[in-house]
Amino acid sequence: MKFTKIFLLVFLFSMFSCANTESKKTNTNTSEADIETTTFDFAVWITADAKRKNDDYTQEFIKYKSAGIDEVLINTNTDPALLKRLVPIASKNGLKVHAWIMAMNRPGDSIALKHPEWYAVSKEGKSCYDTRPYVGYYQWLCPTKEASRNHVLSLVEGLAKVDGIESVHLDYIRFCDIFLPIGLLPKYNLVQDTELPEYDFCYCDACVSAFEKIHHKNPKESHNTAIDMEWKNFRLNAIKAVVDDAYEIVHKYNKNLTAAVFPYPEMADHMVRQRWDKWNIDEVYPMIYHGFYNEEVDWVGYATKQGIADLEGKKTKINTGVYLPAFKTESELIKAIQLAKDNGAKGITFFDGPALTEAQLKAIKEMKANLK
Repeated sequence: MKFTKIFLLVFLFSMFSCANTESKKTNTNTSEADIETTTFDFAVWITADAKRKNDDYTQEFIKYKSAGIDEVLINTNTDPALLKRLVPIASKNGLKVHAWIMAMNRPGDSIALKHPEWYAVSKEGKSCYDTRPYVGYYQWLCPTKEASRNHVLSLVEGLAKVDGIESVHLDYIRFCDIFLPIGLLPKYNLVQDTELPEYDFCYCDACVSAFEKIHHKNPKESHNTAIDMEWKNFRLNAIKAVVDDAYEIVHKYNKNLTAAVFPYPEMADHMVRQRWDKWNIDEVYPMIYHGFYNEEVDWVGYATKQGIADLEGKKTKINTGVYLPAFKTESELIKAIQLAKDNGAKGITFFDGPALTEAQLKAIKEMKANLK
């Protein structure tokens, strides 16, 4: 009997110990999950100037880091040498670096300008080489032609080779705007109730020929290209193919691929032939510039949530991008940050770094502390 009681006590103690261990494991896992969900990155887009001194950049990077900024997305005009120079300065000051590249829109590209045949052609038959839609810096390359797409991919590879960067960050990875954001139309004295031929791209011989080979019809002869889904999907897939190839290239160098994109996939599809939820890509930075669309600050949350929903089941992460001049007060900026986080973004990115006021930097610093 005494032996039985001792055995029973030992058994109960071991069961309690196991249960207590499992409880600790559960609590540990929960804690780790909580820590993960509270991680929220702050970043800025900036454009570099090779003429600026290293000390100037040191001061700029210190300013960002002291305000709670974690990352800088740097446009070096696709110059690997300038990128190599800036990465150690940013890293020393606690900032991660992404190599920001203007992809299909290549203003002032000295190599591309030697090849007029590389440029996208409008439905009117005019080339971006010498007829620029909207603005002078719109010089779009064709994503279908092997030479032009390989040129873009070679530039991506040049940046991917730079040690210490987090990602190659694609911008203008799309076609020219078939529709401008509604808030920008008055600036150009435009009404865009339909797809206008001078802003509809690309109708070059390579695109038309490749489309005919698949679908046995010529888009130039379409009754209404606006509702020709095969022609639209052809162009969506042309951009996707460039992105997917870029993904393979940058991963070869153990870097990530990221991109600045339009607010959410359906809007991007409609406005610029860009369907980013279909891409092979690590992270996207939707430019949810509410002021461009005559929307209020809460639209930042709406568009972020829509992008998260469209990416369901994929590993791609979202960093909400916001446009600083659109915020009337620091409280609006704080609201946008909270909306981005509450709706599933892993971070928020400000356009652009130099535009941040002292008051905004202070607000970001306080917000960052509150989110820890």
